[in-house]
Amino acid sequence: MLHNYDVIIIGAGAAGLMCAIEAGKRGRRVWLIDHMAKIAEKIRISGGGRCNFTNIHAQPHCYLSQNPHFCKSALKQYTVQDFIALVRKHGIAFHEKKLGQLFCDDSSKQIINMLLTEARQAGVKLEGQTRVLEIEAVAAGYRVKTSRGDQTCASLVIATGGLSIPKIGATNFGYETAKKFSLNVIRPRAGLVPLTFDGVLLERCKTLSGLSVEATVRYEKQVFAEGLLFTHRGLSGPSILQISSYWQDGEQIIVNLAPLTQVIGFLKEKKQSQPKLHASNALSEILPRRLAQSICDEHECNGPLATLSDTTLAIVARAVNDWHIRPTGTEGYRTAEVTVGGVDTQELSSKTMEAKKCPGLFFIGEVVDVTGHLGGFNFQWAWSSGYAAGQAV
Repeated sequence: MLHNYDVIIIGAGAAGLMCAIEAGKRGRRVWLIDHMAKIAEKIRISGGGRCNFTNIHAQPHCYLSQNPHFCKSALKQYTVQDFIALVRKHGIAFHEKKLGQLFCDDSSKQIINMLLTEARQAGVKLEGQTRVLEIEAVAAGYRVKTSRGDQTCASLVIATGGLSIPKIGATNFGYETAKKFSLNVIRPRAGLVPLTFDGVLLERCKTLSGLSVEATVRYEKQVFAEGLLFTHRGLSGPSILQISSYWQDGEQIIVNLAPLTQVIGFLKEKKQSQPKLHASNALSEILPRRLAQSICDEHECNGPLATLSDTTLAIVARAVNDWHIRPTGTEGYRTAEVTVGGVDTQELSSKTMEAKKCPGLFFIGEVVDVTGHLGGFNFQWAWSSGYAAGQAV
């Protein structure tokens, strides 16, 4: 069958653009479509408008998936250094902020313009405001019925992302397409998202809203040591966002608000050397004053250290170094940076991203059950999975 296009890619975000570029470079006739008028909005808003476009430490262990080995092939095919080379080719100045995170010096729009330039040079036909009405398998390919008419292709790529940040166009299209073709989907949930609380703990968070500390946050075997932020809904900040991708409903997390200090030893030493020092003043030497006072108030640990028992000091120390809390939920997809879960990797080739039982059908980027840590890892997955599919379509 003679198709209108060799490749149709649905979703003109990071992964879709990369796949289109690579397919176009191979001489494929590519139609890249998106339902939004403004494409690549997730790139534009990322990193505070400067796009944290990759992370120099991107390795398989930085990704969450039912199959932790799945991402290895794509990450090896298209590496962090490969994308950095592309950024340098376009003369985009960038810097490492912290923990290997790379940001544009100027604007995320530079990354979008770079990808659009590459796509144009590769002969890609790109159209926004194109709604997909139906997809069906046809002889040796697929028919895509759209608001711009029907087109057929030999290879169809789904790069429609997850459910995070619906205000910029996120939908469940990719998951529904996978189910239509009888592919299993791992239940999606919000990831890299603030955690919420209720009752007394929520009231404490509200009174401390805006206050941040360097903390370690643990859930089962996962530990993240980064900033923690109190908000009027609960807890946020990098360490909380990181743990949220692993946390399961109803479970506890453990927070160390002063990871560099063994607080019980610190307080006992202060009790000996400065017995008249009030507990909250002692604690404020290692924590912000408002937080120190809040902890002392909660555990009725006020007054000079000399008047407080070692048992009371131990209770306060645990509240700092070993704070067990149970979130009631998350802020959901509205503020989530990514979606955990997605198209089951068991259904796909790790080398090409092609569905094993649907020849010519590919899934790339966030729609797949591969979720990176905070800090540019998810963009690297988009570049790498898009590249891998682009070599195969």
